[in-house]
Amino acid sequence: MTWNQWYAFRSYFRASLWIVPFIALLLEQVTFRIAYALDARFAWVPAWPFGLSGTQTALQTIITLILSFIVFTFASLLVAIQVASGQLTPRIIATTLLRDNVIRLTVGLFVFTLLFALGTVARIESTVPRLVMWTAASLGLISVMAFLFLIDYAARLLRPVSILWRVGEHGLSVIESVYPRPSSAADAPRAQRHQLGAPDRIVVHRGTSAILLAVNLEALVAEASRVDGVIEVVPRVGDFVAAGEPVYLLRGGGSAFDERKLRGWLAFGHERTIEQDSTFALRVIVDIAIRALSKAINDPTTAVLAIDQLHRLLRDVGRRHLHDEQISDGAGRLRVIFPTPNWDDFVQLACREIRLYGAENFQIARRMRAMIDNLMKALPESRLPALRLELELLDRTIERLYLLPDDLAVARIADTQGLGGSSSAG
Repeated sequence: MTWNQWYAFRSYFRASLWIVPFIALLLEQVTFRIAYALDARFAWVPAWPFGLSGTQTALQTIITLILSFIVFTFASLLVAIQVASGQLTPRIIATTLLRDNVIRLTVGLFVFTLLFALGTVARIESTVPRLVMWTAASLGLISVMAFLFLIDYAARLLRPVSILWRVGEHGLSVIESVYPRPSSAADAPRAQRHQLGAPDRIVVHRGTSAILLAVNLEALVAEASRVDGVIEVVPRVGDFVAAGEPVYLLRGGGSAFDERKLRGWLAFGHERTIEQDSTFALRVIVDIAIRALSKAINDPTTAVLAIDQLHRLLRDVGRRHLHDEQISDGAGRLRVIFPTPNWDDFVQLACREIRLYGAENFQIARRMRAMIDNLMKALPESRLPALRLELELLDRTIERLYLLPDDLAVARIADTQGLGGSSSAG
């Protein structure tokens, strides 16, 4: 299995709801047989208090309850996905809901309990296996508690603040993995790309047009070192790549590069994922914000919650070393050129669209100003020019939108709550 095939399998496994119930099915088969084999050996197990008829009734009750739980859970999940994707953004389905382990494990528990109870009721004849029945009853009780917990959990999960917080947490993890080094005062602006001349060889994308999801950089550096060449990755993670477009520019090494391996170190898919895409979390949060600011929904408070998370992400990425595109080997020789987002990319993504759609609202204008002011105080000097530009654009926008002097004065107040946390009156 190549690296990109393993990456696709792992991503599918993490984002598929049916995987855990299927594993529960297999585990139930093993657990059921072990319980039956050990039933006669565990003499200390308390006697089952019901007779044959009562046992069958109890098992039928467990089966009915679990079937109801499964139907209700999946029906509610489908409705929740439709509502959340309509009011927030469809991109939270793959990034949040389907990856939630609580939902997946709860459904797995229901499937496990249902199959265990079915297997027990089908094998009861003249005697009641004590260990098996106590196990089935315990699973039924745990499933009832899990169902009640799931209702409360799902209600909390689907609130906009919870969705935004989860996306923000994912974003922080990805930023840390892509930019592990903290920034320092000695960090210089991103170096200009070396003038390497025309490539010796071009590798184009074959097959179906798709989006670049991930790159195996360590393998690329090792391959470039092996042939003493330089590999330039043309698209950036998250870019759409059409069939026939170049994906690699190869310099040095000539035909020594293994093209089959090079292709195996690029993972493509039909939609962006969050694993290596450092700006995708911001993209999802901005989508939620601008949808909340649309005339159809008109929910600026949700947009303020989105800006809270953008503030959090910008503060973190602004303190990290956004590494140069050039990646060297252990000897300091240039081996891979890999494009990544720079500070301006992050700031523009976080600010421009929200300002365009929401500056006419007091909450958005004030919360954006508070975010920019705070970042300008907290981040290094090299990060300030992009923030000053956004603050200037915000001032020019609200001057055009607010014609009344009193409204303009209110809109110019920095407020971390949007409207209500600060006052010009003192």
